[in-house]
Amino acid sequence: MRASPSPSHVPFFPSVAAYLTVSIEPLPPVVVGDAVTLKCNFKTDGKMREIVWYRVTDGGTIKQKIFTFDAMFSTNFSHMENYRKREDLVYQSTVRLPEVRISDNGPYECHVGIYDRATWEKVVLASGNIFLNVMAPPTSISVIAADTPAPFSRYQAQNFTLVCVVSGGKPAPLVYFKRDGEPIEATPLPEPPAATGNWAPRNLLHRDLDDTKVPQSVAEGEMGGGPPNTAEPPRGLVAERDPTTEAIPETVVSREFPRWVHVAEPIYYFRHTHVPISDGTVEARATLTWTLNPQIDNEALFSCEVKHPALSMPMQSEVTLVAPKGPKIIMTPVRARVGDTVRILVQGFQNEVFPEPLFTWTRVGSRLLDGSAEHAGKELVLERVPAELNGSMYRCTAQNPLGSTDTHTRLIVFENPNIPRGTEDSNGSVTSHRSFRLVLALTLTVILELT
Repeated sequence: MRASPSPSHVPFFPSVAAYLTVSIEPLPPVVVGDAVTLKCNFKTDGKMREIVWYRVTDGGTIKQKIFTFDAMFSTNFSHMENYRKREDLVYQSTVRLPEVRISDNGPYECHVGIYDRATWEKVVLASGNIFLNVMAPPTSISVIAADTPAPFSRYQAQNFTLVCVVSGGKPAPLVYFKRDGEPIEATPLPEPPAATGNWAPRNLLHRDLDDTKVPQSVAEGEMGGGPPNTAEPPRGLVAERDPTTEAIPETVVSREFPRWVHVAEPIYYFRHTHVPISDGTVEARATLTWTLNPQIDNEALFSCEVKHPALSMPMQSEVTLVAPKGPKIIMTPVRARVGDTVRILVQGFQNEVFPEPLFTWTRVGSRLLDGSAEHAGKELVLERVPAELNGSMYRCTAQNPLGSTDTHTRLIVFENPNIPRGTEDSNGSVTSHRSFRLVLALTLTVILELT
């Protein structure tokens, strides 16, 4: 144990206040995974008492102690300074974070205490602070089509929206679109969309219709009667119409594209939103909206690119707008028999299709087995097929906003040796000969009793 100094060896403290200044060296923004060293510099002419580092959270209400140096318990002793001489000493305390995370983002404080020159019982305190800005590069990027799957319209213009979703970044990234490798000059779309009246991204405006494909009654109904709609959509986009006027008889459908009225270059509209995530990152969503023209937009390459200070080069995701072509259909079982459950499935296409198509199944010349006129989905299921379906033909229509295509398949139903001929009803259910004999016997018994 160190002996206490005798009164004759107690140092003399002049009545001069101790001097102490504290500062933390500034740091540029750092990237997740980097090693970071926080440096606290302080200058004093007094004897050091303690150094404490804090991590500040919850807006400054909570301080978490991450490092402490207490001179009273330090085994590194030095000789007693001569307090009769006023001498400034410079110190530095460092805290190293070997691999920073998003959760390390925030303010830090360095608190230093020294003994006052006048008395050992008084401690002079000072502190410095710094905000550690931790950046994170985006982890994923994808481009999707809004409001899909959606049908193809041969006689109405429709707006189309691409959505670029960028996740995992901090701060929010800069997102922009390109078409065929060239940057798109887009007009910022006002927020919210309701500010533009009744405009909605997927609705239609009569001026973009091809009147050669519209029934006379529909064209006349739009030209006269009723108050005009004064709410205008953004220039180059199409606006809302009454859905009851969109019913077009099958007889006016044409395989040719309509003569839509388009400007030389489409007018693009851009919207950018940020959604904070609980882990401290931001999900960015950018939308690009324009009036689709399948004649020029089919097979156009669109890319979403992202710039971020934590990235050395831009991230990107690409999609090519392509109409469906040549659906590949498989049928199971390959050799269907009476009473089997038959599944007809669209397995793919001859090309890469974007956006996802809408599938509709119909039976040529009749209704489907369950009595419905059509079935939506990639797969058509026919349960317990009867012999009457032999030779029936089924049409699959695959369509997206870029185009539509039909493909047909014929169902061949073979006899089932386990089911005698003529014992299945129209629903495909089977009745045995024994059941027929039992019904006949019961009928004869009733007749004999009545006579």
